Amino acid sequence: MKSASTLWYVDTVDPVAVVHSRPESDSAAAQALASQLYADHDVRPIVVGTLDGCAGPDRDEVYIGCYPGVTVVCTAEAAVIEPTVLPELLVRPQASEHTYLVSFDTTVHWGAFAHWERGEFRRSFSSTRVDILENEGLPMVWEREFWAGDHPVPWDRGDRPGPQSLPFDPPEFADAANAHWLGFRYLEPPGLIDLPVCGFTLYPKGRAPRPVPAVPARRGLARWLRRVA
Repeated sequence: MKSASTLWYVDTVDPVAVVHSRPESDSAAAQALASQLYADHDVRPIVVGTLDGCAGPDRDEVYIGCYPGVTVVCTAEAAVIEPTVLPELLVRPQASEHTYLVSFDTTVHWGAFAHWERGEFRRSFSSTRVDILENEGLPMVWEREFWAGDHPVPWDRGDRPGPQSLPFDPPEFADAANAHWLGFRYLEPPGLIDLPVCGFTLYPKGRAPRPVPAVPARRGLARWLRRVA
């Protein structure tokens, strides 16, 4: 997986147990949440996929998984350079206890994560291998080994890291946050990549294509043609 841009809304004391049980997504709840988050769009269901292929969607798509006490929203809006500017609607649309943001792009070596508790900001980090783009709130205990250099950057042969280079790879740092909060990694097997999510296409308001009516069986075809003519 090269990229992910995900928001997790957690309302259970054991989200790890929930996601590892690989529950089916509540499609009606996913549709309702998509319509709430994108009320200024026409929202149309497309497919039921998995986190593997849907964690880093395009801007005209959103993938949502609604499980008991845990909801994941895969949206390009979560791929923000400064997580603290995330719109309030995306921070806490469901009055959840915890909101977690995990985003990364391995092609540009960027990663970000953030945590809100009952809508109150707690921690955020965003960086490339050289530049820290945001570093707010108190670092968490699990971060210590990264800052201590226990996860060095896998530089390509011939690369010369500068004096300001970070002692870790930002996508791996963000992935570690996901492992701490949800109990799985995107970038290391065995990842929980087959968790089902419901996909939706986002159209500008009033621009969604009209559904094509189903053609009835041949016996009733003439009557149907007279009715739609």
